[in-house]
Amino acid sequence: MKNLKMKAARAGKDLSQQQLADLCGVSRQTISAIEKGDYNPTVSLCIRICKVLGKSLDELFWPEE
Repeated sequence: MKNLKMKAARAGKDLSQQQLADLCGVSRQTISAIEKGDYNPTVSLCIRICKVLGKSLDELFWPEE
């Protein structure tokens, strides 16, 4: 499932995939794969992403019903 919430939050902070990746200590390909739904990140990576984007785990990674 695509993570459009993460992509929107990243765009809202005016960050490129590369910039977010650098801030989280991962590759740009990892960020791209998460946004496309091709990769399930670890909880620790989810937390790092949330801190950088100023969002909660629920806001970015909890599926909507």
